[in-house]
Amino acid sequence: MFLEIDGSYSGIRFSACHFIPRHEKCARLHGHSYIVRLRLEGDIGEEGMIMDFVVLKKKLREMIDEMDHKTLLPSKSDTVKVTVEEGSVEVMSCGKRYVFPEEDVTLLDIPTTTAEEMSRMMTLRMVDEVEFPANVRSVSIGLDEERGQTAWYTEVL
Repeated sequence: MFLEIDGSYSGIRFSACHFIPRHEKCARLHGHSYIVRLRLEGDIGEEGMIMDFVVLKKKLREMIDEMDHKTLLPSKSDTVKVTVEEGSVEVMSCGKRYVFPEEDVTLLDIPTTTAEEMSRMMTLRMVDEVEFPANVRSVSIGLDEERGQTAWYTEVL
């Protein structure tokens, strides 16, 4: 059985900008209105549900609050050099230099800010920070970059 949260209806969405080095078009700084989706696979537990929606929505909102209206930068990239100094974030990538106010940036512990890497990061964080009941078999998070384009990552528990 599946439990699903559709962020487009639940208001679990955020806007942010990023770039993908060496990509023909996406190497330019650009933004998206992301929608987060979550799916649990499991059996109905003793309480008559797979898991409480409230716990899941709270954690998803906590994660998106950190990224909403920010410039998302990878901290584990071989091609993006990030320097944080005196309230500013300087970024060097493929011959381009950006400088942002530190408060406008979120550094993500990933090699690149693609929807695929961000959905994996969010799924692994959810698994690490939420106590899932024994009846839950897997956790998946999908991240829409735009309607019809969703990257999914699944972690089997």
